[in-house]
Amino acid sequence: MKIPIILKTISKELKTKNAKAIIVGGSVRDHFLELPIKDYDVEVYGLERLEELETILTQYGSVNLVGKSFGVLKFTYEGEEYDFSFPRTEEKVGVGHRGFNVEVNGALAYEEASKRRDFTINALGYEIESELFLDPFGGLKDMEQKIVRHIDDDTFVEDPLRVYRAVQFCARFGYTLADETFTLCQKMVSNGMLEELPKERVYLEWQKLLLKSPKPSIGFELMRALGITERYFPELHALIDVPQSPKWHPEGDVWIHTMMTVDEMAKLLCNDEKKNLKFMFAILCHDLGKATHTSIEEDGRIRAIGHEKAGVEPTKSLLYRLTDEHNFIESILPLVEHHLKPSQFYQGKAKKSAFRRLATKVNIEELVVVAKADFLGRTTKASLEGIYHAGDWVLDRAKDLKVSKKPLEPLIQGRDLIALGLEPSPKFKEILELVYEKQLDGVLESKQGAMDFVKERCL
Repeated sequence: MKIPIILKTISKELKTKNAKAIIVGGSVRDHFLELPIKDYDVEVYGLERLEELETILTQYGSVNLVGKSFGVLKFTYEGEEYDFSFPRTEEKVGVGHRGFNVEVNGALAYEEASKRRDFTINALGYEIESELFLDPFGGLKDMEQKIVRHIDDDTFVEDPLRVYRAVQFCARFGYTLADETFTLCQKMVSNGMLEELPKERVYLEWQKLLLKSPKPSIGFELMRALGITERYFPELHALIDVPQSPKWHPEGDVWIHTMMTVDEMAKLLCNDEKKNLKFMFAILCHDLGKATHTSIEEDGRIRAIGHEKAGVEPTKSLLYRLTDEHNFIESILPLVEHHLKPSQFYQGKAKKSAFRRLATKVNIEELVVVAKADFLGRTTKASLEGIYHAGDWVLDRAKDLKVSKKPLEPLIQGRDLIALGLEPSPKFKEILELVYEKQLDGVLESKQGAMDFVKERCL
């Protein structure tokens, strides 16, 4: 296992104190998954007091004591931060993730200390000096079989967030949930144990599911099976069994289509994490309106007229249950409300004015990404070919009109009206709106033309 030099140096120093350093947690798991290791957590065994560890670490870098009461020291060396901790046991004494009594004990055995961890794949350790991997609960075998399995019933249920962690691990790694873990998680959901979780913690697990999974649908299907969607996210659960026109959606109901679209969106993500999260939530929510706006006509045709706008409120409802980031949520709503526009514009060969007006409501470049995932997340012949011609056409024209990322800048502003001799008044707004409408229509294309228009109409 690849270990930073500084950790090897500290490990050798600890050895002189009859102590040893063990890399624990996700970094060891990711080593076997052949994933990049971003964080190294080190547990130190054999010292009596945390102050001894603090003294050793300060010889090599800076130490932050913010987690000292939990037996954790944050060590920084050349800009990189590492968590050093003593082995500990935890006892649930109250509600929430802070309701634990933590006992720090440097003399604990590794197996006893790692029993508090959630899954066998996260209980792996690597003893630096002996270069020995530790696997007290069969994590390596579970990795071979691609299984997420909890370690201990009693410790697992102490933190209900582990249900969401199970979901996102299965989706990220393409694993299945062990039968006994599935049963335990299902029981925790049905008993309402997840209700003690603050939305901030749940939101972080959703982010990992959406941004780190090649197929986020695995996680959502698991949430459905565990009863999470029905109990906590009814807006999503309502999509199950909602029919769609087989002409446009031969893949099946709205839930199936939505699952396909989130997987397609996962392939379209860029290197901007916040924008990616916006895309993922937009496509997850794009058809929520179909739950209330789907009808079957007398001739058997299935229609969902107005579902785009109808999807705005359930999108807000779902997202505010996860986060209070108002501006972020507001940025998603136009992508839901207008997700059909690129295809409609292409089919109707929309005029320039339609593009200019659309740009005042939504970022067209972002909208095309959402519409593309929507198009690819189905099994029509055109979708299976993998080319979204409508999106290419719309984006090219939006760029030609210089409205692909933002609306047109107004040709004139209030100060220009004052320059013409007009006195500031409520009428300013009417005049500026009228000029901007003419600009969107393509009637006015220059500032001078706009000024002349005002002179003729308003002076």
